[in-house]
Amino acid sequence: MFDIGFSELMVIALVALVVIGPERLPRVARTAGHLLGRLQRYVSDVKTDINREIQLEELKKMQQQVEDSARNLQSSVTQEFTSLESTLNQSLAQADAPSPDSESIEAAVPFEPPPPLPEAPAAAPQMELGLEAEQAAKKTAA
Repeated sequence: MFDIGFSELMVIALVALVVIGPERLPRVARTAGHLLGRLQRYVSDVKTDINREIQLEELKKMQQQVEDSARNLQSSVTQEFTSLESTLNQSLAQADAPSPDSESIEAAVPFEPPPPLPEAPAAAPQMELGLEAEQAAKKTAA
């Protein structure tokens, strides 16, 4: 931070020793150290707060961009669905209404029903085991 060399620190220490005196120099040095520590912590806290605010602003901008993108996507999807729905409704309306072309096609090609299916063979008689008669007899006996 400051460009102070070792020799300059020694000169400052000697001047402080002469001016302040040997009895009060340790207490002054300790107080100066505490004040310097507080100053460094204060500067560090300010830097941290500034960085936090910058990150918060960036997050807010990013959130706004994501919300705008989501709105644009939603509106485009809604627009596509409405256009698809209208296209389908038009197709269904055209299919329900007979067109002149379909009548001319029906007149040109007569409708022939498919040939009838052959009848199923008659059911073959099955062998009775007589279980129903036995069950009925047991019911009447009971």
